[in-house]
Amino acid sequence: MIYLMRHGQDDETYVGGWSDVSLLPEGEEEVKSSALWIRDNLDIKSIMCSDVYRATQSAQIVSDIINIPYELNSKLREQNKGLLNGIPKDEAYTQYPGYTDGEVTIDTVFPQGESLRNLYERMKVYLGELLKLQDDTLLITHRGVINMIYFILNNKELDMDKKQFGVSTASVHELDQKKKTIKKVR
Repeated sequence: MIYLMRHGQDDETYVGGWSDVSLLPEGEEEVKSSALWIRDNLDIKSIMCSDVYRATQSAQIVSDIINIPYELNSKLREQNKGLLNGIPKDEAYTQYPGYTDGEVTIDTVFPQGESLRNLYERMKVYLGELLKLQDDTLLITHRGVINMIYFILNNKELDMDKKQFGVSTASVHELDQKKKTIKKVR
């Protein structure tokens, strides 16, 4: 088994993507709680995390609690929102009309970024590598990445429903490499 954890809560008044938006204090507490659960319930041998700041912050917290160093992996990055990465949402929506949450589709390509379908295709390619990772690896990443794995492994058509798989902040998901299944465990 390998495990995927979403980073803790960040400031959602900013566009996420590949931004340097940091965790909120509540997000740090969520990650600490999940890290304690991981320590007490899983036998993690290695940690890899997205190199996007809110994921590395989460990885540092987990690493400190379970005493395992982490390794950065840019393949675990969230969808690239291009020029909108990290700017306040109201400013982004004014500067880039047509990119508000309700108007974006799975094929909307962000300026100098990618579409949700691009993220899906990127994760579809990377999933082969993930399935070969050593057992008991923890991947600290983003909702989009984890959602794409759910879509792929469940052979479900890609859509814009971000919440359907329960990938809440600091949630933990178990990926069974042999059965090619994924489920939320915390």
